[in-house]
Amino acid sequence: MELEVLDMDLTVCTLASVGDFDPAVDFFFMGKTDKEISLVCRREDVPEHTTRREDGWKGFRIRGVLDFSLIGILARISGLLSEGGISIFALSTYLTDYILVREKDFERALALLSEHGYRILRQA
Repeated sequence: MELEVLDMDLTVCTLASVGDFDPAVDFFFMGKTDKEISLVCRREDVPEHTTRREDGWKGFRIRGVLDFSLIGILARISGLLSEGGISIFALSTYLTDYILVREKDFERALALLSEHGYRILRQA
């Protein structure tokens, strides 16, 4: 399986209102429930007004389209990283899964996954 490294510094934050964010940026993930509005975006795109903010994340995505019938892909990656003492923040879209790791653990996470047969692709 191939993992594509995202060449960007990411922030995870919460917002008081969806209107606090400009969706014209090229990369973000927003989740809204009855309890919160969460946002993942490039560090430089974080809106001025956040209610909570955590900088220092890096990420990768599973390359290709993951069919909904596939089982255990995210579980295997998260399990390997958990065994290595590495915490994750996982996101899923219609097409694939994204895994965020603290910047300080990122290269170690990629090395661990590579040791277990994952092919790491870095953007040129």
